[in-house]
Amino acid sequence: MSEGLVKNIQTILLTGDNAEKKRAELIHYFNQTWELYESLFDLINNDAAYFKKAEPLRHPLIFYFGHTACFYVNKLKLGKYIETRINSHFESMFAIGVDEMSWDDIDDSHYQWPTVTQTREYRTQVKACVNEFIEKMPLELPITQSSPAWVILMGIEHERIHLETSSVIIRQLPLTDITPSASWSACKESCEAQPNELLPVIGKSITLGKQASDATYGWDNEYGSRLTEVEDFKASKFLVSNQEYMAFVKEEGYCKPEFWCSEGRAWLAFSGASAPRFWCYREGEWLQRNLTEEIPLPMNWPVEVNQLEAKAFCNWKKQKLNAPIRLLTEAEWMILRENIPEHAPLWPEVPGNVQLEYFASSCPVNRFEHNGFYDIVGNVWQWTETPIDGFDNFEVHPLYDDFSTPTFDGKHNLMKGGSWISTGNEVVTSSRYAFRRHFYQHAGFRYVESEQLPDTDVKINVYETDELISQYLEFHYGAEYFSVPNFCVNAVNQCLQDIQLHRYGKALDIGCSVGRASFELAQYFEHVDAIDFSARFIQQAYALSEQGEKRYTICTEGELVEFKSVSLQQFGYQHCASKIDFSQGDACNLKPQFSGYDLVYAANLIDRLVDPGLFLSSIHERINHGGYLVIVSPYTWLETYTDKEKWVGGIKVNGENFTTLDGLTETLIGHFELVAVKEIPFVIRETKRKFQHTISEMTVWRKR
Repeated sequence: MSEGLVKNIQTILLTGDNAEKKRAELIHYFNQTWELYESLFDLINNDAAYFKKAEPLRHPLIFYFGHTACFYVNKLKLGKYIETRINSHFESMFAIGVDEMSWDDIDDSHYQWPTVTQTREYRTQVKACVNEFIEKMPLELPITQSSPAWVILMGIEHERIHLETSSVIIRQLPLTDITPSASWSACKESCEAQPNELLPVIGKSITLGKQASDATYGWDNEYGSRLTEVEDFKASKFLVSNQEYMAFVKEEGYCKPEFWCSEGRAWLAFSGASAPRFWCYREGEWLQRNLTEEIPLPMNWPVEVNQLEAKAFCNWKKQKLNAPIRLLTEAEWMILRENIPEHAPLWPEVPGNVQLEYFASSCPVNRFEHNGFYDIVGNVWQWTETPIDGFDNFEVHPLYDDFSTPTFDGKHNLMKGGSWISTGNEVVTSSRYAFRRHFYQHAGFRYVESEQLPDTDVKINVYETDELISQYLEFHYGAEYFSVPNFCVNAVNQCLQDIQLHRYGKALDIGCSVGRASFELAQYFEHVDAIDFSARFIQQAYALSEQGEKRYTICTEGELVEFKSVSLQQFGYQHCASKIDFSQGDACNLKPQFSGYDLVYAANLIDRLVDPGLFLSSIHERINHGGYLVIVSPYTWLETYTDKEKWVGGIKVNGENFTTLDGLTETLIGHFELVAVKEIPFVIRETKRKFQHTISEMTVWRKR
């Protein structure tokens, strides 16, 4: 690697025999990552460039500059490892929106971004906070998923992901916004490419998945197992080079719909693409845009395309060779990976153009060879045929429940092997990263010849089997039990009996869970914002809204389940779904655009908030005069969710009973008048023969 950037930037082991030595490793790994990330942004030579939308489907770079810092604060606060935030406004604004997830808000009209200087100052504060936390936190070895050190590693590996994604966006800025640096210099070698060829690979049974005892950090989707049978196949010796891909372009492959799937044809119509994103044709010459410069198209470097382009090329190649050509699968890549016996972070020598060891760019596809195959790891990511989903026994980490689950939608495909800028966990063999098929990363592909059909039948309408989510889907959309009316429907109807509005404009369903009350409100209000802290819950509501149907299983007894299916049509919601915006958010830290409501509806929320007093004391700012706040809760205060000193009620004050209604009145009476108090019963089904019967109290408040 060029002078200036550090080497040996592999992830650290969770094991060891000296906790203080491991603490020093963590401090070094954190600061090394932090400084590397900032050095990437130092390539930008003017503040205005931070606010350009270089990639239309992503936020401007100012978001990513602040995002990785606020991640530490949000996760440490969520885990109750720190008491106070550093800047609650930043920690809301910079929290979500890294990908165009359906519930992400990437509309920049909703944001008043801070200046670059303000964001740098915030990063400095966070860096000091995290360093102090690492120095003082309890540390036992090995580091486990319940350890505070795991949260630090989560933040470090998260920033290393965004080192890569941010470099892709910087690569799309005008060159006038970039000042090249010797620390980020590209490969200078290029020439004609060697002809590619298909080499035989013996198939086998292979078990995918990372073990819980593994000695490196892992993301939730990496753990578990899946046994896969792989038939014999042939794989391309090299990654597909610019030269090999050029033949597809010259034969007008972008203009021939027979090579493109329906999603690919739609992307072509939207993008107008006629060549890879990083190619440019000017004055009779093909050029390639790298991180900080344009160079004559290096014909023996790997082509960089999205998954749709890679599949179209394979379909073209299939016709040319009259053979079953396609992208490789995750399992087939894992078999190729066995040609490199060592694994990060224990490599005696980095075995490919990866983790910035050699260049800040791709390099020739014939440089790094292992048993006849080149670039098994590194250079560019390799798109696969495999949509990402969880392995058997998949479990989310409670502090990051939306890392993987939003991508289990059949629309995100795995990439394997890493790129020149992949570091840390990204280069661990078991790592699993996925992007939408039309997205660009530093990603290319190799192709295989195989009669075996790839495992591409991940259906969007899969049966949801997560026990908690299925329980809530049944609670919201399932049968009524013991003659108790559906809680969401009954509660909305009950509150509407006590409100008198001149106009039913905007409503906020805060803590919407899987969304039934949101659909009910949308039958009366012109627009509903539906927000929940859990991305897993939001994912269910949005999927039902978009697809019109949701399938799930509910436990009957033991491992036996019953299959359920619900639809918008059966509830009469098909005409109001378009009026709802589902998004992920924190009730105690809402973004500024969530305001101007005629009704704020908060069901079974306040006794699960970290700081309910903060929510209650500020919610009036988001409600129109004459508007209403409706709170529904069983008041089951638990220190698991809310520190006792922040309980709104259910406590003794000066030796006397102080109920939650007392606390609500004391907090809200300055801005609201109490209109009604009611009891709303509900039943949650756990199994065929076990149910929870609870009564929530509803209070209806009118803003003065």
